[in-house]
Amino acid sequence: MEVILVLLIVAILNGAVIFIDEMLSGLVPMTLNADQYMTAVGGGSMVSVLFDILLGFGVSLIILKFLKKGFECYVMWTDGDPDAEPAYLVIRFIQAIAVAVCFPVMYGWLAEITQSLTDELMAAISASTGYNWQAWVNGISSLGLVTAIFGLVFVICYFVLYFQFLMRGLEIMILRIGLPLACVGLLDSDKGIFKTYINKFFQTTFAVVVQICLCKLGVGMMMNVSIMNIFWGIACIVLAIKTPRFLSEFMVPTGGGGAGVINNMYHSVRLVGMAKGMVK
Repeated sequence: MEVILVLLIVAILNGAVIFIDEMLSGLVPMTLNADQYMTAVGGGSMVSVLFDILLGFGVSLIILKFLKKGFECYVMWTDGDPDAEPAYLVIRFIQAIAVAVCFPVMYGWLAEITQSLTDELMAAISASTGYNWQAWVNGISSLGLVTAIFGLVFVICYFVLYFQFLMRGLEIMILRIGLPLACVGLLDSDKGIFKTYINKFFQTTFAVVVQICLCKLGVGMMMNVSIMNIFWGIACIVLAIKTPRFLSEFMVPTGGGGAGVINNMYHSVRLVGMAKGMVK
């Protein structure tokens, strides 16, 4: 019975290895430019078309908000500080328009930097953890059922991580398309929604780099077929899956925006509760 299970798992691993070897290369461009892979057959990029639509809408909102804030502040004196220099509002208006219009170029630079950084990190990891998929499968098959099960768990986690990369690519695509609308927040002195939005954008991009490096490290550790290295390999791949949650614990915007208000309210309520406890 054990031999049959081992042979079944090895057959599954042999089928999965073909896909894994192809998927490991090209994860960064696929994640950062998901639209190009989704429309590879038809050609073109849906992001460019949708971005142009939202760019026109976002610029219109920026202009309307600029006129509204200027009228309420310097004509009606009902909003903001009328004594503040109008030049500050004009500078924020120009900044919002410039970021919205120039974002595709800036994103191209970000994608190139991310790709270059990831390539260097992957090369450094590969230098220390060379591997051969077929040799790994053969080694798994000779070490018994328990090791084969661990190998199967690793492959399942790998595919889960791959689908997470696909979702991360869709997240980045949505953030790219919606950025002109977020630029409306640049007209506010505290950057408004733009601060939280751009923080989420960089957090998602950085998560991709960390996940790919952990995945590469996990594969390298797993290929050295020994019980301890198998445990390290599974630990790396599981941490790669949990990377977005791990990063969100410290990559949180402080001050400004809705998140800052909520945090301030939360701490204020806690202080009031502690004061009541001390009085009692």
